[in-house]
Amino acid sequence: MCNQGIDPPDYNVLRSNYKSYIDSYNALYQLKTDKEEDLRSIYNMIKTELIDSKKQLPENVIQDILDLIPYNNRYSNSYLVLVKLISEDYQVTIDVNPIEDLTKCYLHEEDGKIILGAIVNSSKNQDIHSENTIYRAIMNDDKERFISFTESDSFDKNQKLKNNLYPYHSTSYSFLELCCYHGAVDCFKLSRSKFKSEITQQCLEFSFLGGNPDIMSECLKYQTPDEECMKYAIISHNIDFVTFLMNEYDIEIDLEYCGEYNNLEAFFIYFDQTNDVDKCFIYSPIFNIPSLFELFISLGADINAKDINGITALHQASISNNKKAVEFLLSHGANVNEKCYDFKTALHFATILNYIEIVELFLSHGANINEKDFDEKTPFAYAMLHNYKEIIKLFLLHGANPNEIINEECTALFYSLFNDDKEITELLLSHGANANERMNDENTALHFASIRGNKEIVEPFLLHGANINEKNCDELTALHLATNSKHKEIVELLLSHGASIDEKNITGQTPLFFAVHNKSIEIVELLLSHGANINEKDMFGKTPIFQAESFRELDLIEFLISHGANINETNNNGETLLDCAISINNAELIEFLHLHNSKS
Repeated sequence: MCNQGIDPPDYNVLRSNYKSYIDSYNALYQLKTDKEEDLRSIYNMIKTELIDSKKQLPENVIQDILDLIPYNNRYSNSYLVLVKLISEDYQVTIDVNPIEDLTKCYLHEEDGKIILGAIVNSSKNQDIHSENTIYRAIMNDDKERFISFTESDSFDKNQKLKNNLYPYHSTSYSFLELCCYHGAVDCFKLSRSKFKSEITQQCLEFSFLGGNPDIMSECLKYQTPDEECMKYAIISHNIDFVTFLMNEYDIEIDLEYCGEYNNLEAFFIYFDQTNDVDKCFIYSPIFNIPSLFELFISLGADINAKDINGITALHQASISNNKKAVEFLLSHGANVNEKCYDFKTALHFATILNYIEIVELFLSHGANINEKDFDEKTPFAYAMLHNYKEIIKLFLLHGANPNEIINEECTALFYSLFNDDKEITELLLSHGANANERMNDENTALHFASIRGNKEIVEPFLLHGANINEKNCDELTALHLATNSKHKEIVELLLSHGASIDEKNITGQTPLFFAVHNKSIEIVELLLSHGANINEKDMFGKTPIFQAESFRELDLIEFLISHGANINETNNNGETLLDCAISINNAELIEFLHLHNSKS
């Protein structure tokens, strides 16, 4: 509630004070034109009232426009014209990749600029509103064209549409639901009378987007409004729909939706009806209007007030990437380490969303980088999981534990290794990460690096004290693993750093056994040139040449013999290489061994 002695401004005063913001976003969400002069007029309003007035950054306005297209897709092209105008005037470079498929149909990038282009057809996202489609007929409420499609032999009244040009839904949309979305009242009535199409809850929800009173009235006869209806009423920016649901059906205005869909007017309606200063204060940072959260503080809002989920204004400011709000809240005593329902702090959210400036702010105000959420993860853990390099560097500089377990006994060092990230690997090691750390008590990081074969990752481990001859549960060294993975460059690197060349695994095999087994002649030669014992025996009494016999590799056997392999060595069963050749009836090998004076 409000401070005693301070009367809160009523709705009309608030509406008047923030008229330019409200009218600008109403113009966007209620856009119903594709005329160039009208679009230019809307653009000038946005430019003057939102961007040039410093209320919003141009890239944020662009994202707002792209996000609202699924709720008014008839005017997709008009919205994209506005995007192009903003991009050109303010030299905004947008990463096109994260934009949903619906905008990929229209936009591409050239030299960092957004280009408005032709629609690219794909199996996933076709131009469903092209001239000769039933969806175009519905969009235009063209009853005659709609009838002609329904009279076709191929018409299926139960056909449904799932397309990214429409709001996301786990299922697809019927023709009647699309009529409600577009406010196509004539097509709606025809579907009802001719096909007895069912009025679903989705029909009612979409009727608040389409805005046709006859459709809405008919839907209300069969379905009862719910929170999703309020969501679509908020998105429509039709304040009459919002107040209708609030007054007639006692549905609460969702302040998070108000912020997400830039409906400040509905936000003020809620405040006018409830006088809930704390709750409005908590959600006010979403709008990125400094005077708004300052207003609620002046009305007595608790700086650390929480909503039902434990979310504070600082959490919301962090989630919304609202730097001004974060600065304001911290300067007014907001608890930087306050936790929400799943024990996340504002720093957790800023990290997960990769908002580095917000992260820096929190760190400069003493945020605890070791706070853990419900999943036992610190902000540093999330930075590692998402491979946010700059934030990882920040955390390490502020004392994050480089040996922290990130997920399922996997430390930060293993994540940098699996990402083949030399920079982060070196950074972690230089900040004290354990170079001999094991994963699940088996392989060390050096073992994994040797298997993966990235020299730039192996080198930092060797330079920061990793035990080059450390063995895993199978008594394999990094040299065994690099040899087995056929990474000659890693084998050379390990040897140059003093790897023990004749270390044995659990079955008594040296790396040379693996090289012969894999027929890696260059690695065999490399190991021999560094003094590998060519006649070393494993636990079965076999030397490496027995590995070649198994694969009947005469060239390899000859190579080994030329480097000193004893072809008359016997295994634990007293068998020579010739005995083995006879047992498998390999005439070619038998003849070859006889020529080399092999004994049986």
